[in-house]
This record gives sequence, structure tokens and C-alpha cells, in this order.
Amino acid sequence: MKKKHKTQFTPNYTQHQWLAICLSGFSCLSAPCHAENLTALQSPSEFSLLGGLSGLGLHNLQDEWWNAYGQATYIYTFKNGFPAAYTNLNGSNSSLTTDPERGFTATVTVYVGLKAWQGAEFYAAPEMISELPLSGLKGLGGSIQNFELQKNGAENSTWYLSRAIYRQTIPFGGTTSELKSGPMQLAGTVSSRRFVFTAGTFSILDYFDRNTYAADLRRQFVNMAFLTNAAYDFAADARGYTFGFVGEFYYDDWVFRFARIAGPKDPNDLPLNFNIFEHYGDQIEIEHKHTIKNQPGAIRLLGYRNRERSGRFSDAMAAYQADPSKSAANCTSYNYESSNANAPDLCWVRKPNIKMGIGINMEQALTDDIGLFLRGMYSDGETEVYSYVPADRSFSFGTSIKGERWGRDKDSVGIAYGQSWISDQHVAYLNKGGVDGFIGDGKINYQPEQVVDIYYQWHVFTSTWLSLDYQHISNPAFNADRGPVDMYNGRVHFEF
Repeated sequence: MKKKHKTQFTPNYTQHQWLAICLSGFSCLSAPCHAENLTALQSPSEFSLLGGLSGLGLHNLQDEWWNAYGQATYIYTFKNGFPAAYTNLNGSNSSLTTDPERGFTATVTVYVGLKAWQGAEFYAAPEMISELPLSGLKGLGGSIQNFELQKNGAENSTWYLSRAIYRQTIPFGGTTSELKSGPMQLAGTVSSRRFVFTAGTFSILDYFDRNTYAADLRRQFVNMAFLTNAAYDFAADARGYTFGFVGEFYYDDWVFRFARIAGPKDPNDLPLNFNIFEHYGDQIEIEHKHTIKNQPGAIRLLGYRNRERSGRFSDAMAAYQADPSKSAANCTSYNYESSNANAPDLCWVRKPNIKMGIGINMEQALTDDIGLFLRGMYSDGETEVYSYVPADRSFSFGTSIKGERWGRDKDSVGIAYGQSWISDQHVAYLNKGGVDGFIGDGKINYQPEQVVDIYYQWHVFTSTWLSLDYQHISNPAFNADRGPVDMYNGRVHFEF
């Protein structure tokens, strides 16, 4: 991408050095990122720091005034070669390479929480990533094979502050329950009726579109199709983080959430536009928790509305038709570096535009060890992808099973299916050789993109999990002239 912003890299570890560090146990000083379930770490008694301090009487795991957690995750990916009628046709540059490829991500995160005055808490989460994406992170739409991948990452390690927030809780009565200690959560008690205000830097997926069985992708599915709704173009920088505020009103089994957050200055870029009164992402979510035959479940309805300086597909095609010099190859402002002189480009028509979408998110436990999930979202499909993946509609469902039935209660296995669509305008733009975000083969024989993801997570020893993950992706980048392609992932995950 043009105008790509980089940060300083320290230290300068390669993928093999990071794997060695992870296997030695050093990288247990870290924690979650993106949409994973931030309170999903196992019982603190399993971890040496808080558990050990608690045993010495130096820390209260039931009523904390501070805590610290971490995780480290290494994901190795291998892609088979696959058939394609064409690749990067006419100077387009966003096809998935047909040759076999290898890639990886390594992440380390530390979460620190501190209690202040009554109901007030502060949290910070420094994070590191090192990555080598397949095909330069191009050629897949709603089914990117590794959710950890970032749009501006490099093989050298990069440190940054993923989260820095202030949280204020105001109780309104109801019943009282215990909050367990976890990353970004101090142990204590909480009222079933309360208002929680959060402001700072965070991932919006820490709060919206959560799901017990498909969100904690460091210990569940690996494909990004199961991180959230693929059509949820939530405002965020190139790493998946944003700045803004979230309000949550809890009333027993109901939760109402709203948020206003900042998007990037340019699509899929790193610098944020902090003028959230002019350019912003708004979202609301209504959640209801229930029980069916004594098993928990939840239904969530989510809507979002972005106002950002983006390009409409119809405007880009009209501009090129009126003046063929306004092609992708001639663009001098922010675009995706396509050299196709016969294709339209969104760079010519970016202006303040509105993008909207609505979705549903359901989860249901069938037994104590088997759960189901389902998500679906419809976005308007008139403007380019701005912060997430280039899917305009999406649907996914699957199941996760704990290993209790075969005597491995901390193991799990899952299988899921995801499908993404794009709008007619989006198809027409791509068929003329346009590029949008990660996709643009030069032309397109449109079909929905589909993925099947199967994983097994093995609890190796305390605080360490090893996973094998297989993915079959059909119609990569919504193009039936290419694929299918098979992906194989190995994942090692540590918690501290």
C-alpha cells in the first residue's frame, strides 16, 4: 500500500527465534488481542505469578486491586499450490499466489490492571507482533487464514500499546455476583444492574460481537471468518485497534451497548483520525442471555454506521468511464499500488460517505461440553472496505466440543463453516480490474467465498496448548476462476 507507516522494531527476532523463545516458555509474558475473549484464560491458580502470590498471602484473587496476565501465540501456516485461470491480470496486484507458501505470526501481550477510586479501573496492554503473511496478505476476502495477521506487519518484531483504557462502573442494584480475575478484569463483585463506561485505546471486538465458541481465536478457530462477522467493517487502525468510548448498561439478563470510535485516516492504514465528530464509527448492540434446558445461551443484535472518507464503487467506475486517465495506474494519492491502466480506482472518488450494516450473533450450549454458534451480517456494499475485510454480507456457524468425553477436559475440537458475499456494484468494480483492500485479480467470475475450518487443541502441560488446524477455502477473493486452496496451521499458545 502507498503511504504505509512503520514503527521501530525492537528486538529484531525472526520466526525461528520466536518459535524457540516460545517453546522455552519465555513468551508466557503476554496476552490476548483483537476479538479474543479477554477473560478466557484458565484459573489463576494455574499460573505462577498470581497463584504464587496468593498462596503467600500477598495477593487476593477474590478482591484484587491489581493484576497482571499474559499470553504468547505462534502460528505457522502452509498453503498448497492451487489452480487458477489467471493471477494478477493486466497489472492488478492483489491475487493469492498459486505457488506453495509458508507464513507465520508470533504475538506477545502483557495485561496490567489497577484499581483506583470507587468503581474506577485502569488497564494497559503492551503487545508485540512478528509476521510473514502469505502473498503479502492479498487474495482472500472474508476468509483470511490467520486472524493474527495485521495489515502493516513485518517479519521483524514490532512493539506497541494495544490497549490503554479507563473504566468506570456505576452500580444500580439487582443481584450480586463474583467477577473472576482475568486479563483486563480485576476480581471482585459486580451488580447485575450497572452502567459501565470505557474510554481510551482498545479493540471494539473486546466489547461487541463476543461469542463463547468463536471469538477467542488463540484457542479456537484460526480463520478470520470466525473472529467476528466478516461483513462487520468496524473502525480500526491497521492493527485492529481504535480510540473512543463504549457505554454498557446491564439489566439482569439484558445488555445494551453503544460506542463511538475512530477509524484510520486512509483505508486499512495505521494512523487514526481522532476527529470522531467528523469521521467515526458508531455501533449499538442489544444482548439477551437465556437458558434452555439448564444450558446457557445468548442472542445479540448488532448495528453499525461509519462515516469515513471512502470511495463508492459506482463513483469510481463512473469517473473512469468519463475520463480514462483516472485509472488505477495513474493514481497519485492513497491506493493499493495497482498498475492496471485499464481499471478504475477508488482513490479518485474518496469523500465523506456513510456505510451501514446489521447482524445477529447467537450461541447455545447443548450440554456442558458441546456448544453451537451462528453469526450473520448484511452491510450495504456500496463503499470500499475501510478497516476490516472486503465482505459485504457474511454467514458462519459451527460447533466447539470440550475433551471431557475422551478424558481430556482441557482439550477441544471444533468445526465451522463460513461464507461471504459481495454486492453487485462490488462485483462490477472488480470485474473491471479494480482493487479493494486485499482483493483484485484483474477480473472476476463471481461466486461467494467459502471456508471450512477444523481444529484440535491439545493441552500439552500447564498453561500450554498446541493446536492443529485445517482450512479448505473455495472461490478465494469471490472468484470461481481460482482455487480451491487448502491451508494448514500449527499453533502453540502459552498463558501466564
